[in-house]
Amino acid sequence: MTAPSSVGLSSEARNLHWLLSNLVEEVPGILSVAVVSSDGLLLLSSDDSRNDQARVAGTGPRKRTGPRGSAADLATVVSGIGSLTVGASKLMDYGPVKHTMVAMDEGSLFVMSVSDGSLLGVHGSADCDMSVVAYHMALFVGRAGHVLTPELRSELRQSLENESTGSPR
Repeated sequence: MTAPSSVGLSSEARNLHWLLSNLVEEVPGILSVAVVSSDGLLLLSSDDSRNDQARVAGTGPRKRTGPRGSAADLATVVSGIGSLTVGASKLMDYGPVKHTMVAMDEGSLFVMSVSDGSLLGVHGSADCDMSVVAYHMALFVGRAGHVLTPELRSELRQSLENESTGSPR
């Protein structure tokens, strides 16, 4: 995994990049991670190349590394599942959603609330230990949730937009 670029970012943003990189590197079976804002926009991804793929739609055959191989696709799925489960929670009047897990034949998807509607999404391999992934996600949320302020979300989003246009940070 390539660490996302954090040049020119605040210390909080660099710390969040570091936490995300550690999550992917230290937990066996995690293939990709995305932090998504409450309005469904990708804020942070575990891999710069996945961020690049999110900006430039490729048409050729791709190696199966996640949802269509892009961070934007993972963010879209995470946002959709988050929205669906929040709606179900409201309909059933059971309180806020803490986490969601989807187990598939060839992988798993985990979605956990971070703060203020933001979500942490993890795409795991079929053989990942789901309890270990969920535990480390909870650690990430505990460490990152309080720093994911509206200002930091705006900074992260601006950083992604600058990368896509080639503008300096």
